[in-house]
Amino acid sequence: MLRLVLIGVLVALASARRSPHADYVEEYVKAEGAGRYSDNIIEDALLDVPDLVKKYGYPFEAHTLTTPDGYILEVHRIPHGRDQNNTPDSNKPVVFLMHGLYSSSADYIVLGPGNAIAYVLAEAGFDVWLGNARGNYYSRRHVTLNPNGGRGNLDFWQFSWDEIGNMDLPTVIDHIIETTGQPKLHYIGHSQGCTTFLVLNSLRPEYNEKFVSFQALAPAAFFVYNEDLSYRLAAPLEAVFEEILNAVGYLEILGNREFFTFFATNFCVDGLIAEACHAILNNANPEYYNTTMTPLFLGHAPAGASVLQMTHYGQSINTKKFRRYNHLPIKNIEVYGRPTPPEYDLSKVTVPTYLHFGYADVQADYRDINYLGDQLPNLVARMPVDRVSFNHLDFVWGIDAKEQLYLKLVDIMLSYH
Repeated sequence: MLRLVLIGVLVALASARRSPHADYVEEYVKAEGAGRYSDNIIEDALLDVPDLVKKYGYPFEAHTLTTPDGYILEVHRIPHGRDQNNTPDSNKPVVFLMHGLYSSSADYIVLGPGNAIAYVLAEAGFDVWLGNARGNYYSRRHVTLNPNGGRGNLDFWQFSWDEIGNMDLPTVIDHIIETTGQPKLHYIGHSQGCTTFLVLNSLRPEYNEKFVSFQALAPAAFFVYNEDLSYRLAAPLEAVFEEILNAVGYLEILGNREFFTFFATNFCVDGLIAEACHAILNNANPEYYNTTMTPLFLGHAPAGASVLQMTHYGQSINTKKFRRYNHLPIKNIEVYGRPTPPEYDLSKVTVPTYLHFGYADVQADYRDINYLGDQLPNLVARMPVDRVSFNHLDFVWGIDAKEQLYLKLVDIMLSYH
């Protein structure tokens, strides 16, 4: 397998960038009133991940890796803690965290030192690695293809989470093992970050031997029981939506800076749509969402994705099956040797697995997560979060996520060492 691996600390690149939506944050803060948010929050909202980690005194590395099909990924590393376990150690246990749909490595640091899971893990003695899937803000490059819009540039965006699991993850996992010298690592995924883990280990079961444990946070795989109205309304339109966007030459979603800034500035500041925007951020759970951090969250999310990632989930909702991407029958025959896509064989996912879920999560319904658990041969535990109102965004933005979840993850993973 041809693999080009470019390794290095990207100091010049990091210093030249801002957060994905820094332009919008400046407009948002201006509209809301500059005095409403602290200068520190606004600064954090404008910094990209490398500069944000370094601002708080943590060691940081950015590694660039190239997948076998030419996508250039940026992987972030916090090799040790700042206050505890703060010296380099080649024997540290390694943990890799993978973000959800439309997200990036920022999900795991925006809550800040003392609260964000990446920092909690570093202080607990882990060598922490954070992934960025192809097409998001930090991995929006290719050796030959152009990611920018237009009919001639659609090839860059011809991927779903199948390719992320089958191509991106093995590239990153192999690099981490080679760099750290540790033969195995822990894997933490949120939502789509769990989807891609299941894809990897079902299609390439030899990778099961490279993981100590799989900590699945709100895993998205099956949608058998999910009753979320937005899913049910949007899913039947998945094929039409993809066809329309193909026709206009645009397969990127929520990643284009200019489009996001225009939309959010004009529609998320005033009026009824503004209320909807805030409802999405609050996720109907304002008691555990810190509204003073809204600019920080908006600066880093969404980080972009391919329309086909969303379409693939639509197919899962429609069929109630966890299977590979459904192309036209002719292409299915070309790719899979059959007119319909095969299901992922979850019996091959043998990593010790812990399913963490919230009863109030409407995106990843707890009944579907239990259904997933029934398909896995090495399920160690189903672990509902104690707070019954814990929802999908609370896994990364909840003000009590550390107490409800992160410290438990640390205890589970340290028990293996």
